[in-house]
Amino acid sequence: MLRIGYDAKRLFNNFTGLGIYSRTLLGNLAKAAPENEYWLYTPKIRQHPETETFLDHLPFRVQTPGGRNATWWRSSGIKKDLHRDGIQLFHGLSHEIPLGLHRTAIPSVVTIHDLIFKRYPNQYAYLDRLIYDWKFNYACRHADRIVAISESTKNDIVEFYGIDPQHIEVIYQSCDVRFSQPRSPEEIASVVQKYGLPQNYLLYVGSIIERKNLLRIVQALELLPSDLRLPLAVVGKGGVYEKQVRQYIAAKAIEPWVHFIEPVFAELPALYRGASVFLYPSRCEGFGIPVIEALNCGVPVITSNVSSLPEAGGPGAWLVNPESAEAISAGIRVLLTDSGERSARTLAGLDYVQRFEASVVAEQMLALYAKIY
Repeated sequence: MLRIGYDAKRLFNNFTGLGIYSRTLLGNLAKAAPENEYWLYTPKIRQHPETETFLDHLPFRVQTPGGRNATWWRSSGIKKDLHRDGIQLFHGLSHEIPLGLHRTAIPSVVTIHDLIFKRYPNQYAYLDRLIYDWKFNYACRHADRIVAISESTKNDIVEFYGIDPQHIEVIYQSCDVRFSQPRSPEEIASVVQKYGLPQNYLLYVGSIIERKNLLRIVQALELLPSDLRLPLAVVGKGGVYEKQVRQYIAAKAIEPWVHFIEPVFAELPALYRGASVFLYPSRCEGFGIPVIEALNCGVPVITSNVSSLPEAGGPGAWLVNPESAEAISAGIRVLLTDSGERSARTLAGLDYVQRFEASVVAEQMLALYAKIY
């Protein structure tokens, strides 16, 4: 039995990438090794259906700072609690470990998801970049082992921080088991109809930010011939960039072809399975979890030929230059009209995505814990 502590701030308070990673990993670990104790340290707890399973359910134990300053506690004061609770190994799930932890007897692991702020600094505020750079660099230099969620991220850690590659383990992400569970045609049709979508549609899932390239998808949609132009369902939120995309759509008078929807997480698998093609031509990702969600659902995927996305998509994905609306449009045309190509890529994707299956990823992480401890 191992008593493991986790920085669970994102697990309880983030409901996109970092939170999904934390909840999925902890859920997988608890199934694979229920004899361990998983202590979740969080400055606060946001009540949400996705976090209920971690509250008051063994083998999870939740710890908060009580009346202490939450920021100080998470960054440094937590060390006393880790000793009090008999923690044998600490895992920072999102780029950080407590200051000075390396001077204690508790070994540590840190997961680095991406260094996108180094690749695209203009998309981040100056102060945010400084904070990220200091925290990430500190964690990489003081953790006993670094987990990179892709070979692409590992290469960035080596390039930007000069870390020895032998100090970095690539352990991919898995996605929520709901994406690999079959859905009835009736359930799929019900969810699709709920959001006013037709029987055939294209799908994008992700934050609506410049790097993720939604505008290029819309431009690719414009290039499709009228008989192949399917509506695009957009699942995600954004700020300034979303306004820019919406303004472009309005200026081109193509509002009927783009549907912005906000489904609950439990409905996403049905939306994936109902889609004709999934589109994710992001310019840069640490991994690209929506890609493996789509592959698990048996949907043909168009994604980028850069960054980590070829790793996530594998041989079944149609890879494109993310800067080319023409390339994206051409991929859509082939996957909508060539049934043989579509079937072959779907089957290849279903086979490839098994390497990200929950038990596989959990066993790799447990093996790393054992090696360090």
